[in-house]
Amino acid sequence: MSDIRKRTGAKGTTYQVRYPSSATKSGYAYKTFSTQKEARAFLEGGNTKLSCQNRESGVTSVGDAIDFWLDVCEKEGRDEREPVSPATLENYRWRARTMKKFNWDKQLCEVEEPDVIAFRSWLKRNCTPDQGQKVMSSFHSVLIEMKRRGYISADPAENVTLRTSARHKEPVSIPTLEDMQEILRAADRLANSKNNEIAAAWERYRPMIYLAADSGMRPQEYLVLPVAAIDERGVRVVQALDRSNRIGPPKTKAGRRYIPVGDATLDMVRHYASKHDNCGGFAFPTRREGDFQRYNVYVRRGFHKLMDEAGMVSERRDGKSVKLIRRYRPYSLRHFFASMLIEQKKSLKFIQSVMGHENIKMTFDVYGHIIRRKEIDEIDEEGGILRYLSDESCGKSVAKNT
Repeated sequence: MSDIRKRTGAKGTTYQVRYPSSATKSGYAYKTFSTQKEARAFLEGGNTKLSCQNRESGVTSVGDAIDFWLDVCEKEGRDEREPVSPATLENYRWRARTMKKFNWDKQLCEVEEPDVIAFRSWLKRNCTPDQGQKVMSSFHSVLIEMKRRGYISADPAENVTLRTSARHKEPVSIPTLEDMQEILRAADRLANSKNNEIAAAWERYRPMIYLAADSGMRPQEYLVLPVAAIDERGVRVVQALDRSNRIGPPKTKAGRRYIPVGDATLDMVRHYASKHDNCGGFAFPTRREGDFQRYNVYVRRGFHKLMDEAGMVSERRDGKSVKLIRRYRPYSLRHFFASMLIEQKKSLKFIQSVMGHENIKMTFDVYGHIIRRKEIDEIDEEGGILRYLSDESCGKSVAKNT
């Protein structure tokens, strides 16, 4: 038998719905609401029957829900998306293990907002800010999937978020104009090396580097750029590599975009592609017919070699071993492109579009510090406000002379 019980305490009056549940030792489950209207709607809406539905489906605990979500991600794909790649699935499995480590002492249909807040606090204590944010994001996905499938009536995490503070995020590393010029000169030198093997490799890498700096494309996009996506004024981004080095559509709708590119860069890309026009349709095919270069191979054989040639490498001693630290990464060329657009006062909407950002917030999150610095540099007035006060209003200085 189900009923509604009025509870009055230090925090005011609440209304508790008690309903039968074989999932608990007492034989009853409870859900609390701030108003009697909400409690009655829950009771009359048949939501108390969800526990029976969950038992029949095999999804009764939070752990069951997490496993179900993983299975959907792997075999079906969530929200009409493609199934995730093996590399992404492995990352999701790690998040799932983290979610399960929390002591979920309630059944899925009994989880409420305070339980999710307790989980968020646990993440803050046991994970790095970045890890916690990602795990919380996946937990939201789990509950959204459960709600869509009818296993829960409401999402208890709907109003609970875990945002990483800006102070935890290091600004992206952006090459200066002088550094970028030296990087391009290094690519030129490698392409004209007297070593035939190096010169052959950099016949391909050189136009890649120029295109990366002149278009802001992600490495996973230009590595599999189709020749057919190049036209007289720019390139169309229609595909990309995933974490498992499989070719698929861009990760988001915004990733499918058109980017204007300079004539000299386009000529360089077309020249290389025209010499390998029977190699799978890629602009930058490998020596193996019809194949493309994997991201990790490109970083190791291409970009690291470029940093070494440009003299942008330092040594860090770790115990007895010495580790080489490269100043920039492949994504740094993308950041350089965005910084130049900001310098040229391009509109934020245009920058968002060519960078393939899903929303303007992402653009601000990554490049907001550059935008703010540019705005400050263009202020044509003296700083401060105390200079507007008269000497009389300030009175005598109270600062002690030292």
